Amino acid sequence: MLESNLHGNRIYNKFRELTSKNRPALICFIVGGYPTIAHSEQIVSSLVKAGADMIEIGIPFSDPIADGPTIQNAYNTALKNGVTPQKCLHMCANLRKKFPNLPLLIMTYSNIVYKAGLEKFIKLSRLHGVDGFILPDMAIMESDAYVKVASDHGLATIFLASPNSNKQRIEQIMNVCSGFIYVVSIFGITGTRLRYEKYTFHNIRKIKKITQGRIPIAVGFGISRPDQIVSIVESGADAVILGSSLIDRIKVAANHKLMLNDLQTFVRQLRDVCSSVQISK
Repeated sequence: MLESNLHGNRIYNKFRELTSKNRPALICFIVGGYPTIAHSEQIVSSLVKAGADMIEIGIPFSDPIADGPTIQNAYNTALKNGVTPQKCLHMCANLRKKFPNLPLLIMTYSNIVYKAGLEKFIKLSRLHGVDGFILPDMAIMESDAYVKVASDHGLATIFLASPNSNKQRIEQIMNVCSGFIYVVSIFGITGTRLRYEKYTFHNIRKIKKITQGRIPIAVGFGISRPDQIVSIVESGADAVILGSSLIDRIKVAANHKLMLNDLQTFVRQLRDVCSSVQISK
């Protein structure tokens, strides 16, 4: 675990703050540049005003293997509109000026990072106000250089744990992971779900027992309702991640102003749930 290198990192600080209140974090994912870069910045502002604790920005990629149709389509739209990693980082810089203490994460794929140059991309990310990375396709056995460079710059490296990750795998993840472990709630890809199977909650409890509070656990994939948040947090999650449920609302909005109001209402409702439920020890 690399938490010792994150003192001063906004992700680390936010979890410390919320842990002292025994409240889970609400992490909101958007696609950078969807539907446009300007709209993305406005969307983030609305999410923060509604109570989002952290923002995860997806840099559009042509082959997002971990994502379902909702996010894939948003990526495709952004790419067709000319969105690039550089434009997404510039957006992060603008958001950093507006929200100095807001934890900002980049979610993208290894190809984008290495194509830009590993150290160059990480340095640029830090200069633009980014606090950490989620690279779903980054293999643990090939992550040494990535983890070292990010750690040297005080940035979090967040890895995913799947429902079938055993104790040995979780311990391997903990050795390279910082900020939090991203626990995938289901077998499969992202997308809103009406209900979860028992294995989701069993897996959260299992990982909580293995980690013993040494690193926060954030659960994502499919969360869209208050009752889901309650069940997930009561099973041991320190944070919940909203993604497809936000993109769906952006996609179907009749106009931009109504969409921003709808997002605020939706996120505020889920934030209220987070404020009322206590993290299971």
